[in-house]
Amino acid sequence: MGARILVVGGSLGGLFAANMLLRAGHDVQLIEKSPHSLDGRGAGIVTHRALRVALHAAGVDAGHTLGVAVAERVALDAAGRTVARLACPQVLTSWSRLYALLQAAWPPARHHPGREVLNVSQGAAGVRAQCCDRTVFEGDLLIAADGIRSVSRTQLAPQVQPVYAGYAAWRGVCPEALLSEHTRSTLFDHFGFGLPPGEQIIGYPVAGAGNATQRGRRAYNFVWYRPAAEAGELRALLTDADGLHHAGGIAPNKVAAPQVARMRDAAHALLAPQWAEVIDKTAQPFVQPIHDLLSERLAFGRIALIGDAAFVARPHVGMGVTKAGSDALALARAVADHGATPAALLAYETERLAPGRAVVERARRLGAYMQSTAASGIAANGPDAERDTLGVLHETAIELEPEPALAA
Repeated sequence: MGARILVVGGSLGGLFAANMLLRAGHDVQLIEKSPHSLDGRGAGIVTHRALRVALHAAGVDAGHTLGVAVAERVALDAAGRTVARLACPQVLTSWSRLYALLQAAWPPARHHPGREVLNVSQGAAGVRAQCCDRTVFEGDLLIAADGIRSVSRTQLAPQVQPVYAGYAAWRGVCPEALLSEHTRSTLFDHFGFGLPPGEQIIGYPVAGAGNATQRGRRAYNFVWYRPAAEAGELRALLTDADGLHHAGGIAPNKVAAPQVARMRDAAHALLAPQWAEVIDKTAQPFVQPIHDLLSERLAFGRIALIGDAAFVARPHVGMGVTKAGSDALALARAVADHGATPAALLAYETERLAPGRAVVERARRLGAYMQSTAASGIAANGPDAERDTLGVLHETAIELEPEPALAA
């Protein structure tokens, strides 16, 4: 084997990097704090060309089974009428589907679940990761793919912290079979939008239970962005039925039932009936505070940040997983060119720092649309806002990066 490389974080970004580096001949160990499989986390994912390139480099060829294809985007007004259309062929998949594909490619003997990294250290000869259970891993490089609350980033760049954007997203997935014929015919087969003042809901079809993509067995994924003051509404959303506040984010099964009920009532008051039906028939909606994270550096000697440990962009760009895959590709290419050295990580940083910053800034601009409609009080569903509506359809979750080259 080649160099000894530690990858901290067994979610999608970590699996991308681990699979690519292992295929390049390195001795890779994947360290994950959860003792259980992460399957079932997350919801819908917008695919891009760069995502398919990253999957191929990681040893995955999903082909036509990657997700569900849509041909068109539609915006519905509060009465359920289609007020804008845009031809935009895309394939939509799910977090669960991508996780299953990447996990299947990874050797179980190199997976270390239930190992929460407490701290990392490094010297001229290598790196060490010490876990809470006193397990110690050693290697030549450490790749931190442990998300927005990254232990490595917090230790090495404590000034870089997530910044709350001022709104939260209600998310969920509704089985296709539960929906009425009207909702299936007017919304389900499309990438859908609803744009009440100061808010935004999007949705699209994804694979259903068992990653099924056959008609009738799919599901509809929705993301509803709603303003939530940090000290008021957000705190209430992140407080469970026992009064315990989950500041970093609340698990789906902990969201208080009264909060879900109020959200469903708001859907009937503000959104098209089709959206309200999807939300009503979603068994366990969950809430996600929206944050920005903008790193100043990605390389720290023998330690590098990738994926959400490096940058977190608001979901409007639909690029989180694709960005993690592109990070992993650049990292694998840099290690191939420079060996398992600090110079390789600096080369990776040089390539990925600017794209990471750009995607965060773009996501902020798209999110600012909601603040502008809130200030004007004009919903983007009538003649006066037609241009804005089409702009949202044109700019949300589209291709941004050129197709990356495969690592040597």
